[in-house]
Amino acid sequence: MSHPKIAVIGLGYVGLPLAVAFAEKYPVIGFDINEARVKELNNGTDHTLEVSDSDLKAALTENETPAMKLSTDAEDMKDATIFIVTVPTPTDKNRQPVLTPLIKASETIGKLLKDGDIVIYESTVYPGVTEEVCVPVLEQYSGKIFNKDFFAGYSPERINPGDKLHTVTTILKVTSGSTPEIAKKVDELYASVITAGTHLASSIKVAEAAKVIENSQRDINIAFVNELSKIFRLLDIDTNDVLEAAATKWNFTKYTPGLVGGHCIGVDPYYLAQKALEVGYNPEIILSGRRMNDGMGKYVANEVIKLMLNKEAKVKNGKALVLGITFKENCPDTRNTKAIDVIEELQTYNMQVDVCDPWANKEEVKALFDIEILRCHEINNTYDSIVLAVSHKEFLELDFDKLKNEKAVVFDVKSFLPTDKIDGRL
Repeated sequence: MSHPKIAVIGLGYVGLPLAVAFAEKYPVIGFDINEARVKELNNGTDHTLEVSDSDLKAALTENETPAMKLSTDAEDMKDATIFIVTVPTPTDKNRQPVLTPLIKASETIGKLLKDGDIVIYESTVYPGVTEEVCVPVLEQYSGKIFNKDFFAGYSPERINPGDKLHTVTTILKVTSGSTPEIAKKVDELYASVITAGTHLASSIKVAEAAKVIENSQRDINIAFVNELSKIFRLLDIDTNDVLEAAATKWNFTKYTPGLVGGHCIGVDPYYLAQKALEVGYNPEIILSGRRMNDGMGKYVANEVIKLMLNKEAKVKNGKALVLGITFKENCPDTRNTKAIDVIEELQTYNMQVDVCDPWANKEEVKALFDIEILRCHEINNTYDSIVLAVSHKEFLELDFDKLKNEKAVVFDVKSFLPTDKIDGRL
C-alpha cells in the first residue's frame, strides 16, 4: 500500500513498540497526554524497557527512513491518514470496564478526521465497543459519516511486557476492518511490519471477541491450578510435583499456580463478563475464575501466617519481607499487581512489611501504593517471614540464611527457589 502517515495515540507498553516498528517504514507521529512520558521518550529513554534506548533514538533520528515524532499536541496529528489507538482499558473498583480513555481518544481523533481516514483500535474491549461506542464519538466530533467519509478497524494488541522473544513484530497479528476493502488495507498495513504474519478476521466484532477470550482462557486455566494448589496443600501434596507428573501426558497443558495481575489477564475477563450480563447471560465460569484468582493474594498471606504460627515465629509486630511488587518477573510493570494484596493482608496481622524489587520504579510504587521499595543491596533487616511473590532473577542471588530470624518462614509463590530454602509454596 502507499505510504500513509500514521498516528499512534497512547505511548505506553503497547503504543511505543508499535510506533517504533511502523517508523521503520512510515512517517509516524506518536501522541500521549502524559507530558512527562513524552519528554522521557524524546530524551531517548523508555522506563518500561519495552524499547531499547538505541532503537528509540534511531526511530527519533532524521535519516533516510521516515522518522518518528512524539508529541502532546493533538494538532501534530492533523496530517495523519491512519490513527491507531492504544490507550488503556482498565476496570474500576467495582470491576466495571472503564472506557473513558478510549472515548477521550476518539474525541481527539474525531476533531482531526479527514475524508478517507482510517481509525484502528488496539485496546482490549468487549465485542461491539469499536462500532457501538467509539464510532459514534468519531461521527459526533468530526461531523462525518462512518463507512462513507471515514472508516474503522480493530487489531488487538498482543504485547507481553518484559518478553524479548515475543515482541510486537514477532507475534502474529489479528486484523479487521469496517468494510471488506478497508479490512484488506488494515491487514496489508500490519503485514508490512509484522514478520510473524497476520490473520484477517471476518469482522471487527470477531477480532474484539478473539482478543478478550485469549486472556479469559488463561485466567480460567490458572484459576483451576490455583484451586488445585489449595486442595493439594490440604492433602499435604506438592502441587508442582503433581503438575510435573501430569505433564508427561502428551495432551496435558501445564499451567502453574500464582498471583494473576497485569493489564490483561486480570482485567479482560471482566470486559467479556460485562457484555454477557448486558445481553442476559450470567457468565458463571468466567466470574468464578476471577473470584479464585482475585483472592490468591489474601490466601498466600494467610498460609504464611499459619506456617509462622506452627513454627512459633513472631507474627504480631513481626517483620516480613515481600520479594517483588511488579505483576510479573523481570519487568517493571506494576499494573494491577496482586503482590499488593499479600502485603496488605500481612499488615492486617500487625506485621511490619518491607518490599524489595530490583525492577519496579521507586517513584511509581510510592505514588501508587505509598510504599518505599528496597533494592536487593538495601535490605538490612532480618525477618520472621519472607514471601517470594515475583520470580525476579536477582532473588536467586540473595542469601536467605542471613535474612531470616531463628524461626522464620520462607514461602515461595512461584516455585522458584530451591526446595531446601523454603517452608512452603503454592
